Amino acid sequence: MGQVMIVLIRLCFLIGCAIFSGYSAAIDIREDANIKDTKTTIIGLNHIGLSVKNMDKVLAFYQQSTDFELIRRETVTQNKLADTLFGHQGIHYEIAVLKAPNMLFELVEFSHNQSQPSRKMTPEGPGMTHTCFQTPSSDPGYNKFLNAGAELLSRGSSPIDIGGYGVTYAYAYDPEGNMLELEQLDGKVLSRAGYDNTWQDLGEDMWMSQVALVTHDLEGAVDFYQDVLGFQPYRKAEVSGNAKFDDITNIDKLHLKAAWFRLNETSKVLEIWEYIKPATPKFEGVRDVTALGYSFSLEVTDIQAEYQRLSILGVKFISKPIKLGDFWQVYARDLDGNIFSLRQVIDPGSALSVRALDISVNSD
Repeated sequence: MGQVMIVLIRLCFLIGCAIFSGYSAAIDIREDANIKDTKTTIIGLNHIGLSVKNMDKVLAFYQQSTDFELIRRETVTQNKLADTLFGHQGIHYEIAVLKAPNMLFELVEFSHNQSQPSRKMTPEGPGMTHTCFQTPSSDPGYNKFLNAGAELLSRGSSPIDIGGYGVTYAYAYDPEGNMLELEQLDGKVLSRAGYDNTWQDLGEDMWMSQVALVTHDLEGAVDFYQDVLGFQPYRKAEVSGNAKFDDITNIDKLHLKAAWFRLNETSKVLEIWEYIKPATPKFEGVRDVTALGYSFSLEVTDIQAEYQRLSILGVKFISKPIKLGDFWQVYARDLDGNIFSLRQVIDPGSALSVRALDISVNSD
């Protein structure tokens, strides 16, 4: 199943920057640059995390929208290792792990967040503003999310076709105001990516694709992640004067810049945006590692070595690496206070590892 899925979602990179054709200045830094270029022990994106207030409500929404498999749901309390990992004494939380075809999606409800106000993330950020769910146009995720109760941010009553190349887009909100991107891909794009009936036979009709960070300082953020990841972005672009982008973001006369890193050879991307108009504000304060909203993890094969390397580079960690559950883990903040973690599976053969989730397109 994994091999077929990975072949098919090569489309993510076939279309990943196509939205900029004809509307902007787009520069290929190195078109084939990806995680395999790194000399670090980072092997890819393991999971997207989402801190929520109401687990039952949010989990039901994503299960109805995605049909991803729920592989774990448990409560953690009176666990000193968890206290250290998250930097909170007496921590109490519930976690639910959904398995998309190509990564994990983890929802966590921390008891101490119950009094925190929910708010809708704005496209211009700052922060990790969204992740992306992709589907074939013949079975659109757009409809599935709206039927589950998603609130549209984008204008109109249908996903937006920017350039006629076989992809439509929309932004929406989940029940707690977390923004998500919906991309629908038609037969032309799917065909170029190797899509066939086998995909449908396997019952996989939706997958996740990206971490989307929005910053007031694109070049600073790109430099930071180039140092962390150990390889360069494959493309940069600038967008303005595109009314369809205005419709997607619900912002008039939008102007923004962006850069992209490939977190594997196929489906996963770290995209970094800076909104020029309206300007992305600088994040002030300290974002708690358990704060409501998104986080993400980079899987490594030597967490102690990466902890030392990144500490020398100035990355601020919450703790030293902790062995908890299926992983060695440690949380950190980037230059804008966004929360990310390093993970190393305890069992190298784990189905929860990037090794299992990112099967090479050249595998037998």
